[in-house]
Amino acid sequence: MTHSGELSPEDAQTLERVIGSGHPQSVGSFRFWYDDQQWEWSDEVAAIHGYAPGTVTPTTELLLRHKHPEDRAQVAISIARAVEDGEPFCSRHRILDVDGAEHHVIVVGDHMVDEKNTVIGTSGFYIDVTDTLAEHRQETLDDTLPELYRARAVIEQAKGALMLVYGINSEQAFRVLTWRSQETNTKVRTLAGQLVAELTVMGGAAVELRTRFDHLLLTVHQRPEHT
Repeated sequence: MTHSGELSPEDAQTLERVIGSGHPQSVGSFRFWYDDQQWEWSDEVAAIHGYAPGTVTPTTELLLRHKHPEDRAQVAISIARAVEDGEPFCSRHRILDVDGAEHHVIVVGDHMVDEKNTVIGTSGFYIDVTDTLAEHRQETLDDTLPELYRARAVIEQAKGALMLVYGINSEQAFRVLTWRSQETNTKVRTLAGQLVAELTVMGGAAVELRTRFDHLLLTVHQRPEHT
C-alpha cells in the first residue's frame, strides 16, 4: 500500500480476502437480448444461484423463480421495463439459490448495442453483497488495514453515493468500489475521485438517475481525469 492510501493490485487482492473472510467476492456477468428475451450467464452468476457451470440455461421464468417472494414483483417490473422501454436491467434484490440460501445481490446494467449502435439488450454484472460475518470483517479491517479503512474523504463520498443509489451499507459500497478497481486496473482513490466528479452533472428522476449511475459506474475509468 502506498502512503497516499491508494490500492496496489496486491493490496486489492488482500482487501478482497479480508472483506470476504477468506472467500472470493461473488461477481459475475450477464447479457440479455430484448427481442427473444434470451439470457446469458457467466459461470459466476450461475454459481450465485447454486448451479454448477454449464448445467442450466437461464430464462426469465427461471430468474423470477429464484427471486425472493417479496422482491419478485419488483424484478419482474424491471425486466418488463427493460424490454418495453429499452432500459438497462438493474436492481437490488434478494435471490434464493437451489438450496434455499438467501443472497443479497446488486445488478449493475448498461445498454448493449449492435454494430449500428442500436440498443438490442442489456449487459452488466451481478454482485453478491450478502452481509455475513460483518462484525468479524469489521474487526479484521480495524486491526489489519487501518490506513485503508480510514481512506481519504473522496472514497467516503463515493461510498456514500453507492449507498444512496443502491441502498447498501458502507462496507458493501467499498466492496463495489474494490471490484471496479480490480476489473479496470484503476486505483480505488482515482476511481472514487472520478466517480464523485462525474456525479455533479447527473440529475433527473429516480429510475433515470439509477440507469445513468449504472452506466457511470461501468465506464468511469474510461473518462478523462478531473483535476
